[in-house]
Amino acid sequence: MSVQPAAARAGKRPNPRHRAREFVLQGIYQSLVGGQDEAAIRSQAAGVVGFDKADGELYSALLARTMADLAALERALTPHIDRPWTEISPIERSILLLGACEFKHFPETPYRVVLNEAIELAKSFGGTDGHRFVNGVLDKLAADLRPNERR
Repeated sequence: MSVQPAAARAGKRPNPRHRAREFVLQGIYQSLVGGQDEAAIRSQAAGVVGFDKADGELYSALLARTMADLAALERALTPHIDRPWTEISPIERSILLLGACEFKHFPETPYRVVLNEAIELAKSFGGTDGHRFVNGVLDKLAADLRPNERR
């Protein structure tokens, strides 16, 4: 999976926080598909052109928290998906895990920002209608994890 942000492809400068999420997405994907551990993921990401433009603090916190909590995040998401995990593409699964982590562990990030970022990642890296699936699942999860903030 190549991490070239949609903003860069469109000729815009990517937001450092969005760029950090792109690198975390790549890391989760590498863990799910390639079985890489967090140290290997961090090492590889640090060598990628453009990594220095990402918000390093957000990248570190999101990657560490997501990797440490993968099983619990999947359990939280499971009631809201309409198919087995094995039928969800690794990219969309990674985006769901990232969004779930932000909802659960980063309350300072507003609900709407988490949802919009996940949708943008799905539009950039996911399947044709992946963004709709991601939106629906994370919106339902938000009702569980952030009932007072949602809508």
